[in-house]
Amino acid sequence: MKILVTGGAGFIGSAVVRLAIARGHSVVNLDALTYAACLENVASVATSPRYAFEHADIRDRAALARVFATHHPDAVMHLAAESHVDRSIDGPDSFISTNVTGTYELLEAARSYWTAAGRPETFRFHHISTDEVFGSLGPTGQFTETTPYDPRSPYSASKAASDHLVQAWHHTYGLPVVMTNCSNNYGPFHFPEKLIPVIILNALAGRPLPIYGDGSNVRDWLYVEDHADALLLVLNQGRVGRSYNIGGENERTNLELVHTLCAILDAKRPKPQGSYADQITFVTDRPGHDARYAIDPTRIREELGWRPSVTVEEGLARTVDWYLANEDWWRPLQARKGVGERLGVSA
Repeated sequence: MKILVTGGAGFIGSAVVRLAIARGHSVVNLDALTYAACLENVASVATSPRYAFEHADIRDRAALARVFATHHPDAVMHLAAESHVDRSIDGPDSFISTNVTGTYELLEAARSYWTAAGRPETFRFHHISTDEVFGSLGPTGQFTETTPYDPRSPYSASKAASDHLVQAWHHTYGLPVVMTNCSNNYGPFHFPEKLIPVIILNALAGRPLPIYGDGSNVRDWLYVEDHADALLLVLNQGRVGRSYNIGGENERTNLELVHTLCAILDAKRPKPQGSYADQITFVTDRPGHDARYAIDPTRIREELGWRPSVTVEEGLARTVDWYLANEDWWRPLQARKGVGERLGVSA
């Protein structure tokens, strides 16, 4: 299969690119190379004859048309998105432009290409989204594929809008789509503005480990390579028009997660005195911070036979090992705009 992956130089997108190449697919990586993108994420496959890179923006219809006409993909995996909630609070414009308008432009380019090719039944448009579109849970319950949408941040609202566009293009135009909504990802190549890399890198640097509010917010943590595996499975075997929730089955409060990371670091890179947990600092909470996310993965488990292979403890240990061994990757990224700064407080 030849797959057009949008956002393939990002965190999740690059994991998909690496795994797809490893499994024998051909990949066209389309990325605008905005602040969170990094071509080093796909350096391990960049010399493969089955890999091609296109520096283009999903908001540029002419560029998209050229890419489709040049490469003739069998499928699209749409991961390109602005994704950091804190940045969406301070500057929602780019989230609306990329996540909503960009998805519209990509859908129209894909529809034109698919129509010109005779509307092949084998073509797929796989839209990758987030559990944040469903809003915030209380102490119990889980998100299912039929949970009503209730986005609470500019980021999640923009992703919800893109989800609705994809479904509309399927129902109105017949575009063969599949959709997935995932829980919080973590693992190698995670851009150093998100919680887990921030904690690891601040701990190593002797800086405070910032935890929003009282640390009681709960997330379901999904190892990024497990997620990539699930995404390729849905692309190949998912039912057209169907959505699948992908969860890690690893719920933890933010405070529990940080204490686990500190214990792993204490074992792997001990401090001269004390524990990394001594650096934990509680900071003013994010505006509108959702209390809890949790995914019910029954549909993907029963229909496609998928379950995560990595527990959060195993995945965090692998992640810490990767950051300890790859300072040459993360060190330059810390100089990018906004990294290391407290964002998302303008509300």
